[in-house]
Amino acid sequence: MKRTRWGRLCFFLAASVATLAATGTASAAPIAMRTGGTTTQPVGHYDLCRQSPVECRQMTDNSGPVKLSKKLWAKIVDVNNRVNIAVKPKTDWEMWGVEELWSYPAKEGDCEDYVLMKRHLLMKAGFPAGALLITVVRQPNGEGHAVLTVRTDRGDFILDNLKGDVRLWSETEYQYLKRQSATNSGKWISVRDDRDVAVGSIK
Repeated sequence: MKRTRWGRLCFFLAASVATLAATGTASAAPIAMRTGGTTTQPVGHYDLCRQSPVECRQMTDNSGPVKLSKKLWAKIVDVNNRVNIAVKPKTDWEMWGVEELWSYPAKEGDCEDYVLMKRHLLMKAGFPAGALLITVVRQPNGEGHAVLTVRTDRGDFILDNLKGDVRLWSETEYQYLKRQSATNSGKWISVRDDRDVAVGSIK
């Protein structure tokens, strides 16, 4: 399965590059997100950092995107699948009786909790914190959602509890709003999502 997934990734990236070269258009979505300036920190992340300050002191420099290899790709896919299977989706209201509470899940959690666990496991596997960024998006139905962005030299890939596969950010159905800074885990920056494809039109 690892070889098959890696083969699909290589084929997909090669096809994307070929398409861009053939069309000669700059409107095609980049494989890495465009980011802007500092923006507001989600209240749930702010509260998490107050309760556990180490969450906001994990990055001191920008090590850049990780160099994607077969081994790292297999680890990304494995972590995404394992957490999605192990954690049962449940809202903060159902679990804690509050609207928003970010925490590491045991057996249940909402989207932010999935992201925190995936980030934690990938950091344990050797990924730098600056390449693993909590990201806030808007779903086609207008609701907010959180995913994990993994920055690689082959693009920004998304780990999502609502999807079984790992995709380039530009191949998802979301509108990207903001994500953690790659240089400071307690700061957030805006995402300039100016793709031509309308949110919700990607199948």
